[in-house]
Amino acid sequence: MSDDKESVVEPAPGSVDKPPLDAPEPERTEPPGAAWLPDVITTLLAIALAMVVGAVLIALSDEDAVQSLSYVFSYPADFFSYAGEAIWESYSSLVAGSVGSLGAIGTTLVRAAPLICAGLGVTLAFRAGLFNIGAQGQLVVGSLFAGYVGFTWDLPPGIHLIAAILAGMLGGAIWGGIAGVLKARTGAHEVITTIMLNYLATSFLLNYLLSKDAFQRTGSDNAQSPPPADSARYLEIGNIHLGVFVAVAAAIVVWWLIERSTFGFELRAVGANPAASRTAGMSVERVYTLAMVGAGLLAGLAATMNLLGKGDSLSSGVAGTIGFDAITVALLGRATPLGTVLAGLLFGALSVGGTAMQASAGTPKELGDVLQALIVLFVAAPALVRGIVRMRTVGGGSTVMAKGWGS
Repeated sequence: MSDDKESVVEPAPGSVDKPPLDAPEPERTEPPGAAWLPDVITTLLAIALAMVVGAVLIALSDEDAVQSLSYVFSYPADFFSYAGEAIWESYSSLVAGSVGSLGAIGTTLVRAAPLICAGLGVTLAFRAGLFNIGAQGQLVVGSLFAGYVGFTWDLPPGIHLIAAILAGMLGGAIWGGIAGVLKARTGAHEVITTIMLNYLATSFLLNYLLSKDAFQRTGSDNAQSPPPADSARYLEIGNIHLGVFVAVAAAIVVWWLIERSTFGFELRAVGANPAASRTAGMSVERVYTLAMVGAGLLAGLAATMNLLGKGDSLSSGVAGTIGFDAITVALLGRATPLGTVLAGLLFGALSVGGTAMQASAGTPKELGDVLQALIVLFVAAPALVRGIVRMRTVGGGSTVMAKGWGS
């Protein structure tokens, strides 16, 4: 009686087991940071290219270097010597004036704080697909609210400061909310409405109120209000006021709101595809309204940095160009909270360093503005940057754009 054995089929020599045709492909895991690494590299290259172009402008603005151009083919060393000296003095003055000492770092942080807060407001609107051009008007209205509480109310220290901060945030939120409601209820384009609201805030509301006794400084005919009371001022630590730490806290809150909250998920979903979000049951109108309210609230917080931090009075130039600079800060920061903070610090350093360049090296202060414009230009054109440096496109680098242009 023989035992039955199972027959085993041996694979043919050289054959390899192949997965079935309908088998799913294995997931490809990218290393941490691979998604945003191309954007970081492109941004750093944009800054470097802007500095190179700035160096050329510095060389061409130096009197000795320009005069040496008349005989550059005979003695080229003179031109390069004068140009190199001018470039070194200018850039070394820029670095020393912005981060070369504790005092310089403090001045840079104070200058960057309102840019960070206002830039966060523009970033918040960007993530909802809205292009908020109205940070300037929101800053002005926030300044009016905060300034009025600061120089008219009589409250204990601490409480007075909190009341003035909340008033500034409320004023900015109301002005931003107007554009949000118009967008949500009527479909009015936020770019148009915020530009018009900027005009109303700066050319009508601010100038009108400064002509009234309630906002007029006693015994003065100038369109200027009294300064805020000492009880409504940010506390100072050295040459840094508490508003710098408030700006950092605001960035953390915005990051959590965008990346970790339910509303942040709706915000990103609506910014990516409003139609699909509405189909999924999200209220696009609610998201638009709250996004602009939040943007105005952050711009109003930025308004308190100069008023309650430096003790400025309300005047026709109370907001400066912070609201418009905030747009470039948000663009440079790729509409992310961390990027916005870093971009705000960079622009603050360029602003402070530009003054130092003029004082130490005689370089025109406007060069700092030119550098900012060049950085934004190169950041807004990543394909141009990659083409100049011959960088191959890899990963998922992308530029965050507001969807409101085509809505």
